[in-house]
Amino acid sequence: MYRIEYVELDNKKPFEEFLNAFTLKEQEKLITQMIRFLERKNANIPVKGNISKYLEDGIFEVRIFFSDKSARTLYYYEKGGKIIFTHGFIKKTQKTPRKEIEYAKQWRKKYNKRMGYD
Repeated sequence: MYRIEYVELDNKKPFEEFLNAFTLKEQEKLITQMIRFLERKNANIPVKGNISKYLEDGIFEVRIFFSDKSARTLYYYEKGGKIIFTHGFIKKTQKTPRKEIEYAKQWRKKYNKRMGYD
């Protein structure tokens, strides 16, 4: 059974900040998509490539499509069935920007150190 955690360091909550940038209707869609993703994972149902995609070095993204934009939330897996979301962003290019992947890796390193996951 998978459990979701969100990176929180130095009084920063990057996923929460990302979520709060959306309207309530958009927040609902984003959260609904994440719940569907978690339900599929917990039921051992393969997650489709249009929902989640492996990027690199253990970093994945959940894809959320709105009528006028596309959002991504980055995450990684940790021992004990944890899925840890680092942050999110509005995707403006075809490829996921390198800086967003590096940002997720930095958050992972800091968060894992603090939580003793290393």
